[in-house]
Amino acid sequence: MRQLFDIQQKFRWTVYVLLTTTVLSIGFGTYSYWMALQLAERSRQKIYVLDNGQSLLLALRSDISENREAEARNHVKRFHELFFTLEPDKEYIESNIREALYLADQSAMKQYRSFKESNLYNRLIASNVSMTLKTDSVRVDFSSYPYAFHYYGRQKIVRKSNTTIRQLMTKGWLRNISRTENNTHGFLIENWIIEDNSDIQTTRRKNY
Repeated sequence: MRQLFDIQQKFRWTVYVLLTTTVLSIGFGTYSYWMALQLAERSRQKIYVLDNGQSLLLALRSDISENREAEARNHVKRFHELFFTLEPDKEYIESNIREALYLADQSAMKQYRSFKESNLYNRLIASNVSMTLKTDSVRVDFSSYPYAFHYYGRQKIVRKSNTTIRQLMTKGWLRNISRTENNTHGFLIENWIIEDNSDIQTTRRKNY
């Protein structure tokens, strides 16, 4: 009788141990699954970006969304700086224009051809004229898509005998595209138009 009682006790103990082990295993598995889901969600909210192929930067997706308007303004600013910053150097002009044309549609190519047909670039080179651009402001309307923008800036044209300041006003639209090595902001300028590019003032250089 005593032996039977001991067997029953051992059986109950074994059942308790198995139940406890099973509950703990289920609990640990549930906790691990929950932690894995949280980790996966956090990883989806992060984008890793290579900076010139060297350092690894971490950017939160929410931050990128918040900075989209700043990227749009910088895209427009960069395009205009490339398109209107010219030196009396054929290779420099071609390099700048080539970079600028990656950021816009055929409307920019049309304007480039117009400048080329008017012999603008050859005259710059022959006369040693330098043109630089200072951005005053860039306004982008994110209330509707594609995004309308207006650019305001001033051109400084340095000739041998004088310096001319011109105002530059343009407008166009921005369309979202995939980011590429040549277009890191992921925007494309469309239907770009120069509204005003008139002289503001001309001053004689001191050494003339």
